[in-house]
Amino acid sequence: MIKKIISVNIFTFLCMILLSVAYPLLISGIGKLAPGHGKGRTVSYNRKTVGFAQEGQQFTANNYFWGRPSAVNYNGAGSGGSNKGPSNPDYLKEVEARIDTFLLHHPYLDRKAVPAEMVTASGSGLDPHISPKAAEAQIKRVAQATGLKEQQLRSLVEKHTGAPLLNALGPKTINVLELNLALKNLQINKK
Repeated sequence: MIKKIISVNIFTFLCMILLSVAYPLLISGIGKLAPGHGKGRTVSYNRKTVGFAQEGQQFTANNYFWGRPSAVNYNGAGSGGSNKGPSNPDYLKEVEARIDTFLLHHPYLDRKAVPAEMVTASGSGLDPHISPKAAEAQIKRVAQATGLKEQQLRSLVEKHTGAPLLNALGPKTINVLELNLALKNLQINKK
């Protein structure tokens, strides 16, 4: 019996060392090898930090591209999804309201043409990216609001479309904050 207690205590101690010391150090070391060395990459504009590249922000003005909705109101401390499934009536009402709002600002789109990512939040609620298709759906609205030509905006979207990981894994994406900062520069240079 005493041998069992000793072996259980040794096992518990080894697990504590492994899981609370060795594993976090390993993950931290891997993070140091990653781009940005495991630290969030800030985005600056006019020498001021305006956000983080991997954290979505809310844009609702017509003269900017919009990102995905957030289940946590873009609060980085409260990252997470809504935990409501696609059959939840409250969630369906929320998505329907988002579709109606999106169509109100994009009357030239058919209901079926509304990109799903523009009316559903990501798992973290903080996704900073949209697809090229979602940006394309907004070009006409942004052109009307800014006075820029649609072709200028298409070029801007193409320029800010990032290749998937290793040019093969995953979809192409656009960082909304970086796209909107480039859009702001384009508007300033137009004047």
